[in-house]
Amino acid sequence: MAKIRGHVIIKTEECKGCDLCVIECPQDSLEMSKSLNQKGYTFSILSYDTCTGCTNCALVCPEAIITVYREGKKVKATRPISKGQSV
Repeated sequence: MAKIRGHVIIKTEECKGCDLCVIECPQDSLEMSKSLNQKGYTFSILSYDTCTGCTNCALVCPEAIITVYREGKKVKATRPISKGQSV
């Protein structure tokens, strides 16, 4: 079975470093940065390519600054159906 892949975009300048997204990520894809944003907070970053696009991080974010993208499932190619051919 093919693994579903995801990716997150985090508005790092708006992150207040609450760490909820890191805690809730079942794939351990997120971690807190070692640097600070302009507001003086550490911010979450996607650090490992293990994201499945489950949206847990976005759902718990109190600032609503995380957008999750999930890669579409790959459809197995089939041959085209000709006129008069039954399915």
